[in-house]
Amino acid sequence: MTESSPRLVSVARGRRQQFPASTKQALIDVAEDLFTRQGYANASLDAIVARAEVTKGALYHHFSGKQAVFEAVFERVEARAAQTILEASNGKDDPWEKALAGLRAYLAVVQDPPYRRVVIQDGPSVLGYERFREQEERSTFAIVLGIVRSVLSAGTWELDDAMLDTFTRIFFGALNAAGGAVAGSEEPRLAAARVEAAISFIIAGLQALVAQGVELPEPTLDASEE
Repeated sequence: MTESSPRLVSVARGRRQQFPASTKQALIDVAEDLFTRQGYANASLDAIVARAEVTKGALYHHFSGKQAVFEAVFERVEARAAQTILEASNGKDDPWEKALAGLRAYLAVVQDPPYRRVVIQDGPSVLGYERFREQEERSTFAIVLGIVRSVLSAGTWELDDAMLDTFTRIFFGALNAAGGAVAGSEEPRLAAARVEAAISFIIAGLQALVAQGVELPEPTLDASEE
């Protein structure tokens, strides 16, 4: 009995280490489904723990409350979306094709039910605007930055970090607005097609400027502002 005790202790410790992880995963899985189908306001903690077949005590072991559960779901949905866009854009060497591939992947993502409901519809109100933007920029902003850098590098333009950041924020803001319009549309596929046509036209315009060797204007201040 004495000889087997270390092994039994090791097995018990391993189970204790694995069970909490599987419990947390189950809670997030169930919560994503409920938040997607019912929305944050209508998905209760009681429903989440019942579907996950755990106690409320187990939930509170991992999360401080319903908002914390939502934030975990939000982070996972955003991370999944970012990975999808990254894989689509990374598969292209041509900067213009990279931009269009990233755009199409993003437009597909915003039509995905979990992304539409969790990120676009409920995200801003549940997390608050600042927290929402912080989470979003942490996952997708870097991808847009990479695509914009690739497109602008196709020309002879020399941009400092501040101007590159400005271009990226303009495109990032446009994509967010377009994504919200697609997600909230009664005909999301048609709305996505319109967005793709519009942004493709803008990208084609940039491509033409590069081909013509047009220089970017330098930022200037009005004399009265200096």
